[in-house]
This record gives sequence, structure tokens and C-alpha cells, in this order.
Amino acid sequence: MYQYTECRISYQLVTFIHFQSRIFAAAKKINIVFMKDSIDFGNMEIPRLFRKLLIPTVLGMVFSAVFVITDGIFVGKGIGSDALAAVNITAPLFMITTGIGLMFGVGASVVASIHLSQGKRKVASINITQALAFSALLILVLSSLCCYFAEPIGRLLGSSERLLPLVVEYMNWYVPFLVFYLLLSAGMFYIRLDGSPNYAMMCNAVSAIINIILDYVFIFQLGWGMMGAAFATSLGTMVGGLMTLIYLLRFSRNVGIYRIKLSRKSMRLPCRNIGYMIRLGSSAFISEASIASMMFLGNYVFISHLGESGVAAFSIVCYFFPIIFMVYNAIAQSAQPIISYNFGQQNPGRVARTIRLALKTALGCGIFFFAATLVFNHQIVGLFIDKSYQAYDIAVNGIPYFAVGYLFFALNIVGIGYYQSIERARRATVITLFRGTLFMLAGFLLLPPVLGVRGIWLAVPLAELLTLLLIIGIYLKDSFAVRR
Repeated sequence: MYQYTECRISYQLVTFIHFQSRIFAAAKKINIVFMKDSIDFGNMEIPRLFRKLLIPTVLGMVFSAVFVITDGIFVGKGIGSDALAAVNITAPLFMITTGIGLMFGVGASVVASIHLSQGKRKVASINITQALAFSALLILVLSSLCCYFAEPIGRLLGSSERLLPLVVEYMNWYVPFLVFYLLLSAGMFYIRLDGSPNYAMMCNAVSAIINIILDYVFIFQLGWGMMGAAFATSLGTMVGGLMTLIYLLRFSRNVGIYRIKLSRKSMRLPCRNIGYMIRLGSSAFISEASIASMMFLGNYVFISHLGESGVAAFSIVCYFFPIIFMVYNAIAQSAQPIISYNFGQQNPGRVARTIRLALKTALGCGIFFFAATLVFNHQIVGLFIDKSYQAYDIAVNGIPYFAVGYLFFALNIVGIGYYQSIERARRATVITLFRGTLFMLAGFLLLPPVLGVRGIWLAVPLAELLTLLLIIGIYLKDSFAVRR
């Protein structure tokens, strides 16, 4: 029996490796069709340029969101509720990695965009190489510590003794591969900057598809349990990360991996550059932290007022919310290289046209998501739980109130992205801090005593509204200062 299983597994692995090699061979023969997008940040019409970046970026983000939701469904249905809880307990490690990837992705791409606009391709590539090397080293150190201290970290993340073996098992098979997710998160920015948004989309899509297929095989066919769930995610992430790395090493045209000298003199400049990139991208890291803050505060307030059913209702929003966030984030990321490049070229007209188009697109998406939530709130909730649960009615009645925030959130993401793109990192960081801490806390503390249950659902929309007013105030202040 064991020999049969081992042979079956070996055959599958050999077949998988052979399949991957054929893919890369075919890609080489067609000269990587998805990379040849002929994007000119300085001269192409803004609407056309924005569309070329936006569509593949949105599709890539949607693939990532579908991957998260599907992964949760497979774990819950195939292993059980304890397994699902264990995966959720490890989620902060995933969010930290994502935040670091976004921070260095935003920071390095903004700096590199400006250098590219000045014709400094070598300097731009060096900036990206420094960002990747430093962030990868950071994640490798954190991963090593997490694996070595798996049990204490599991308890620190909130695991019970019953769940701890599952948490440790998942961490041991997922945490060592976090560096590949970092490559995937940060690399998307560099690939789009190089003019290949379609390839960036393919990296996300291939990663998600492999994860979904392997989740089914490892969990349902082979019965590997938590190890299978973690290993499927890790292999999918590894393929996406390697696709990113291969592109930057072999197929990039403007920016890629550049060999750096390791002398003492040459290492002083990277330290300064890394610090500057961190400042530029810090708001992206804080954005990830603000989502965690929303979930933590929401869970606390919901369980205080509505018990476990309230938390279950809120969890539906937390599952659905990433799709909304990723679409808005895709809009901001699509505008970022255009704004940064033309800002570096001192072309304010193209910068203004880009930000106006991004805001209109974001607002249109916000109106769509708000209307869809109002019309299909029953169907959305029904995807996760049936009508027999008390949480069903709580979610159906509350989600339309929460959806009001989609309108403001869309504009806020673009506004924060704008300040990141023009090297106003301090403004972006301040806005993000206020949004994720002070405004969110004020909403959850002040509204429920006044409006009851509706106030809980309206807490996040209030935070988004206050953030939008803050952005408008900062923009008007800057405009007044320029006119003077």
C-alpha cells in the first residue's frame, strides 16, 4: 500500500516537473508573448496606458482573492473547522510577509520609475535588486525564527493547546516558503514597471491555479491533511515566485536583477536607499496592519454585542472584503508607475490626467460594489452559511450598511497611492495611520452606543469617510501652498 502511494506520488511529481519544463520551453520559443506589451509611460495616451495596466492587474488580484477563498473552502470542507481555525491563526504571518512585499514593491518601484524617466536604467535595476535582496533576507530570518520557535509563536498568535499541533504542522510546511510569496508580492510592481502587466497577471494566475489543484489532490485524494493544505499553498507560491524571479533575471527589458558589488564602500549607499524605500512604502505595510486592526476590533465589538453569531456574520465581510480591496488596490497600482514616471519627467499634466482617471475608475467600482451588495446581499451571505444560522439574518441586515464604506474606501486607496507615487511618503503614512487606528477605533467605540447594531456595521464606513475628508484637506492645503 505504502509502496503504491509512494510510486503514485513520485509519478505525480515527475509529471508535474515535466509539465513545468514544457511550459518554460514553450515560453522561450514564443519569446514570452505576455512580456511584449510595448508600454510607453511618457508618451502613450493616458486612458490607453491605464487600461493596459489596469485590466491584467485587476485579473491578477482577483485570482489572488479567489485563491484565498477557495483555499479556506477546501481546508474547511476537507479537514474540518479546527484546521480552518489553525490556518486563520497563522494568517498574521502571511499578512506580515504581504506587508513587507508591498512596502518594498511600492518603495522600490517609485524610486526606479523616477530613475527610468531620467534614462538611468542601471540605477533603477540596482534599486530593485537592493529591495529584493534586503526584503528576502529579512523574510528568511523571520521564517527561520518562526520555524525554530513554532510552538511559542503559535501560542502568541492565540492558539489553544488543542489547536497547537495543527498550527505548528501548518507553519512547518508553509513558513519556510514565505520568501517566494515575498518575491511574488514585490515582483508584481517591478514587472509592471518593466511594461509587462500581462505576465504579472500570469504569475498570480498560475500560482492560484496550482494551489487550487494541489489542494484538491493533497487533501481529498492523498489525505495529507494540514501538511497537504500548507504544501499545496507553498508549491503554488513557489512557482509564482520563481516565475517572477526568472523574468527579472532573463527577460526584463528596462529593469531587472543587477549584480551588486559587495565591498564596504558599495554597501553604504544601499543602506540609505533601503531606508528611503521603506519610508516611501511604509503606508502600504500599514495598510495591511489596518486590515488586521479592523478584524481585531470588529471581532471584539461584535462578540460583545451579538455573541458568536455576530462574529460569524462579521467573518463573511472579512472573506468578501479582500476582493473589494484587491480591485481598488489594482487601480492604485496601475496608476502608480504612470504617475511616478511622469512626476520624474516633471510632466504635471499627465500626472493630473492619470489621477483623475484613477479616481473616476475607483468611484465607478465603488458604486458598482455598493449596488451589488444591496441587491445580492442574500446571495453573498448564502455562499458561506445557510438560513438556519442566526448569523445569516445578522449578516443580511448588516452588510448593506458596511457596504456604504466601499464608496469612500475606493477614493482613499487611490489618494494614498497618489502620495506614494510622488514621493510624499510622510503624507501617505499619516493618512494610513489615522485611517487604520484613530478613525477605526473612534467608529467602533462611539457609534454602537448611539446607533446600536447599525453603529457596529457603520464604524468602518465612518473611518473611511473621515479618511477621505483628511485626504481632501491635505490636498487643498498643498494646492493653496503652491499657489502662494
